[in-house]
Amino acid sequence: MAVYEQSYKRYAGPLTPEWSRFLIIPRHAYRTVFGSKLFVGFYALCFIPILIEAILIYLHHNVNAIGILQVNVVDLLPIDASFFQTFVNIQCGLSSIVALLIGPPLIARDLRNNALPLYLCRPFSKTEYVLGKMSVLLILLSAITWIPQLLLFLFQAYLEGGTWLKDNLWLTTAIFIGSIVWILLLALISQTISALVKWRVVASAIMLGLFFIPSAFGVFINEVFRTRIGNLVSLGALLNNVQAGLFGTFVRTVTAERRPWGEEGVVTITEPPLWASWLVLFLICAACLAILSRRLKAYEVVK
Repeated sequence: MAVYEQSYKRYAGPLTPEWSRFLIIPRHAYRTVFGSKLFVGFYALCFIPILIEAILIYLHHNVNAIGILQVNVVDLLPIDASFFQTFVNIQCGLSSIVALLIGPPLIARDLRNNALPLYLCRPFSKTEYVLGKMSVLLILLSAITWIPQLLLFLFQAYLEGGTWLKDNLWLTTAIFIGSIVWILLLALISQTISALVKWRVVASAIMLGLFFIPSAFGVFINEVFRTRIGNLVSLGALLNNVQAGLFGTFVRTVTAERRPWGEEGVVTITEPPLWASWLVLFLICAACLAILSRRLKAYEVVK
């Protein structure tokens, strides 16, 4: 536009609130994510355990259904902390697969196409960029983890009564924290790998290796030395310990058989303290944030 015409005018329309500007990233990312029929089908399958959980809760309070199915209510799973912990673990496992499918290419695609300067040259900070990319996973994973679990908790409280709600209200905190810790960990790890590796296949392979290789190494340490210190290097074991502590099912000491070449009998094995599991998770998240802060730049000097 020629300057001498002076017909340029500043945009006078409504402005997006600063606190919600990062949501523009997941809004456009979901167009690509849900454009895959394979992903949509798998994401729909993630709700099957939630449906089974709802049916189990319903059967506990429907005498007619129990009579038709000829099921003894005692034989059904009790609706307690272990019940919700089991289904939270199942959903966290499914959320890991979802993160593996859509997490690695989120930042890698921008770095590969040199698109990061287009984000940061606007009134859009690096923190908002990272938060927006993480929100793609945070929203999707929340929809299959703590949100339906809290709804089912309220469903159980409605059927059971106010006394049950009062006695088990603490479970809402365990459900939320236990789920959100795993979701944040998945989001940070996937985005860190995506920022380090620009190829989707390689990034997905590295992320898959982070789940299996440390877990296998931890099992090796536990079996050889008859300890549980190896659980501190396994992401799955860390999640199980943290959630067990939140749901009140954590057992510090366990018994196991001695090695075949050892003496007969059993030995007592002590789990690492809960604070150690929380500390390792915190260090992993801090390392991911440090790498993201160093890796994401508006420009790159190539020598």
